[in-house]
Amino acid sequence: MQIISQQHCFGGTQGVYQHYSNANNGLMRFSVFTPAQAKHRRVPVLFFLAGLTCNEETFMQKAGAQRVAAELGLMLVSPDTSPRNTGIYGITDEWDFGEGAGFYLNASAEPYCAQFNMANYVTQELPQLVAEHFPADTSRIGISGHSMGGHGALTLALKHPDIFRSVSAFAPIVAPSKVPWGQKAFSKYLCDESEWANYDACKLVKSSRFNGEILIDQGLADKFLAEQLKPELFDVACKASGHKLTLQLHAEYDHSYWFIQTFIEQHLRFHADKLSA
Repeated sequence: MQIISQQHCFGGTQGVYQHYSNANNGLMRFSVFTPAQAKHRRVPVLFFLAGLTCNEETFMQKAGAQRVAAELGLMLVSPDTSPRNTGIYGITDEWDFGEGAGFYLNASAEPYCAQFNMANYVTQELPQLVAEHFPADTSRIGISGHSMGGHGALTLALKHPDIFRSVSAFAPIVAPSKVPWGQKAFSKYLCDESEWANYDACKLVKSSRFNGEILIDQGLADKFLAEQLKPELFDVACKASGHKLTLQLHAEYDHSYWFIQTFIEQHLRFHADKLSA
């Protein structure tokens, strides 16, 4: 693992790191905020998955999360949103597909399947790497995310309740099988439409063993709300399956990180509470 940068931050360390990923067959970067409490003991970890066009530094630079994480003794880990420099023809031509838009799945279609395996990366390779190089208590991991990253957080937590003990999301894509962003990505990354349900939170919640509360915040001035996000569908699915969902809708808030900054403290305290239980 290579250190790209490290800075002192709220008594802890904010760093960017690079390593070779076996899951994605190339170099990957991720950011970590390590609180001061980690000097004395292993601390719980919150993985945050960023959205379309973002990278490993977006959340750390824009969300303003470190101050509260330092108070709570919570490690923050944010990976890049996809592999980079893949060499696949046309992979950077569209902002909502390809590099910067990995959708936190394991691709099955050529030519993407060799490198776009973000689901395995986030659930297997990255937690192992963090446990090896940082004072992280990987028996206490939570996951959160924004937009495409919210989709990733929900689907990975629902599929891996043995790994993630808490989950939340900001403006997540909850029904990708039914919206343009998801349909575009799934039709290219996945070989068959029968695979789509494996990466759709509204479908996964029907059979998931995740038994914790799910927290979602959504701005009502979000320009993507009606066409791409559709949180009401996840609300219906959770009620039908008996999952506890707290869906908080906020007038005048949009899809930006200003929205995330406003409510990130509540999410961090939510995860800290669940991970300390």
